[in-house]
Formats: sequence, structure tokens, C-alpha cells
Amino acid sequence: MSVQTPHLRHHAYSSFTEKLLTRDILPGQFVSQRELVELTGMPLGAIREMIPRLEADGLVRTVPKRGLQVLSVDLNLIRDAFQLRRVIEAEAIVNFCRTADDSEIDQIAAEHQEVLSLAVTGVDDLLLERAQRVDWAFHDRIVDQMQNRIMSEIYRVNMIKIRLIANSDARISPDRLVCVMREHMNIIQALLDRDEAAAVVAINTHINGAKKRAIRL
Repeated sequence: MSVQTPHLRHHAYSSFTEKLLTRDILPGQFVSQRELVELTGMPLGAIREMIPRLEADGLVRTVPKRGLQVLSVDLNLIRDAFQLRRVIEAEAIVNFCRTADDSEIDQIAAEHQEVLSLAVTGVDDLLLERAQRVDWAFHDRIVDQMQNRIMSEIYRVNMIKIRLIANSDARISPDRLVCVMREHMNIIQALLDRDEAAAVVAINTHINGAKKRAIRL
């Protein structure tokens, strides 16, 4: 069998995580390599080569005679994942407060304010999708501003776990949209003021709220 290209391995990994987050693959589920071929539409070689990466990321584990078991969601995972998120984002928001251009912070503020303004007249699926993109892009941006590839990769994998924990609540719901955007605006105001301490408090408040919702599931 020929070695699969890095592109195929990456595509197989992305397909797996997408199926995981859409619940086509369930937490704690046992799945075979052949089943993953059917689920992802990727060749067996690419599936075999992505498995070590999934194991290293803690998304699956190999169980002798049973196959691959998908990461299970429990209180330990919730505690660990959100604690890691707080550590990374607290460091990231301080750095962003110090280094981001005024124009970039202004643009981020404008994007959030526009979503809030549109929400006043009603929340539909298009606005929910837009708000979700703004939400995730904001957090990814502040972490990537550190220009630390190791940190960004750890954060990316951890956010897969957090979205898996929350599942349907990982996406902004109509009743949560305004609240989430306002929590972000509190963070953004601290950035505009270049107030590092206030930024850390605001982002921790935001993350703690997400953790509470996850525990409530």
C-alpha cells in the first residue's frame, strides 16, 4: 500500500472531527477503520495514517480487540478542557491588549456591534450563523496573535473537545446570541481601553459562563 499524501491525511482528520461535532460519530462510541472509511469517504490508507494523530490529540484511543473508542465526555474532561482554555486565553488576551493595532480592535468591535444591532429586529438562522463565525473568529484571533504555533495547535484541539462537550450548545442559540455578544463587548471594551486586568476578568467571566452551561447539560 502506498503512503498517503499529507493532504489526504489532513482531509481525513478534518472529516473525522466534522463528523464528531455533528454527532455522526458519538462520544464514547467504538468504531472500526472500515466504518471510518464509510463515514468520512476517505481511503483506508488515509484513515490508518490519521489514527496516530487522533490518539495524540486525545480524540480516540485504541482498545485491544474492540477497535477505536472515541473520546468520552465526563466531568473530568469538562474541568480539564475549560481550565486549559482559561490558561491559554488569559495569556492571549493580555498579549492582544498589548500588541493589537487600534484599527483591528475597532474592526472587531464594529463586527460585534453590527450583530447586536441586527439582533434587535429579530434573530434568524443567517444571523445565528454570522454570530457564530464572529464568536469563533474572535477567540481564534486573540490566540493566533501570540504567533506561537504550539499554543495555537493545542488550543485548536482543545476547542474541538469543548465543542464536543457542549454539542448543540456549542453553537450560539437565539436566546444566547445577545448575551454572548455583550460578553464579547465587555472584553473588547477592555481592549479598547488597553486595560489588561479588565480584559482577563472579562474573558474569564465569558469562559466560566460557557463551562456552567456545559455542566448543566
